[in-house]
Amino acid sequence: MMSDGSLSQDEIDALLMGDEPPEVPGGSSLPGRRDLSEAGKNAIFNLFTQITGTQGATLSGTMMMGVVISVKQVDVVDREQFLSKLPDEIVEIRLDLKSGLKGTHLFVLDGEDALKLASPMIGQDNLELGGTTIGAVSEAMGQLTSISAGEIGDRINDTVLMNTPEGQNIPKAMLTLPGDSFVAISYNVEIADQGSFTLNEIFDISTIQELTEKLGASSNGAVESSDMDSLLGTKAPRNDDQSASAGFQQTSLNMDPSILGANAGQLAPNVQGVQFPELSPTASTGEQRNIGLLMDVSMELTVELGRTKWRIKEILGMGEGTIIELDKLAGEPVDILVNNNLIARGEVVVIDENFGVRVTEIVSTLDRPTDR
Repeated sequence: MMSDGSLSQDEIDALLMGDEPPEVPGGSSLPGRRDLSEAGKNAIFNLFTQITGTQGATLSGTMMMGVVISVKQVDVVDREQFLSKLPDEIVEIRLDLKSGLKGTHLFVLDGEDALKLASPMIGQDNLELGGTTIGAVSEAMGQLTSISAGEIGDRINDTVLMNTPEGQNIPKAMLTLPGDSFVAISYNVEIADQGSFTLNEIFDISTIQELTEKLGASSNGAVESSDMDSLLGTKAPRNDDQSASAGFQQTSLNMDPSILGANAGQLAPNVQGVQFPELSPTASTGEQRNIGLLMDVSMELTVELGRTKWRIKEILGMGEGTIIELDKLAGEPVDILVNNNLIARGEVVVIDENFGVRVTEIVSTLDRPTDR
């Protein structure tokens, strides 16, 4: 039967949604569809699984309650497949990547789940979706992305930057997704007293492909052995790490002599001891001269009486006469910090009409806290 030139409703919907033409009979996939190798998916899964520990700890500190985040799945999905799993109303937090890695990047979650996230951040129950709650969720997603961007930047030796998070509560049909297919990372987020929910993170396929190439997973699924530590987040031990004081430890390799042939004897490694020079505790003249260049650099010295954590509602209710209880006991030494790094402790004294601090303890590097 010949066509009369008019478009069917399915064809009109496809044009409005920006979809590719339907699959050609006998074909295996949509024309022009991009995909991600299994090695690439595994690399992304391993990378973000390692990052979630820091992300959960950060949100736990912000909310002052336990938060556990784990990666459920990394996959390439199309728009229709993804939207079919979402409720009619969703919350979209957009944080596009602009440096180091570039492309579309956003978080998608159910409105009810967004309230579970916003409630402990704001410190109020029975919230409704609005500017305040969307802002709190945007702040949380900004923290998660900052952590992952920093870790990824370290892995690929580049600076990864993102745009300021922009959140909105919209019908799922209005969700702006990167093309006909994209990479979706689904997380399970469990918040104490709030239950668990699914959080979806969306990337351009091209962005993830670029990331996997920089991590060492090629497009055909092969992984170079030299890049295995980048994919798994570990470093293989180097020869000098395995060395003893008298020399290196030799590793035996079991190989078929028929493969080596007549030249097998020539392949045996020549292992020799290594002599290391005596270490001198005194700095060289060049080192002393370099340190001298820093003597006039100004640094900020701060004396800290104590710290505390308040929720947003408590800060908003602060006024004249409000008493802030700190984490230090009366008479306890105060902390002395240089550029926010603890270096000493001391006691408060009065010099003429000014306050001062008498140093009573120098804090060693090993004793310095790492959470400042």
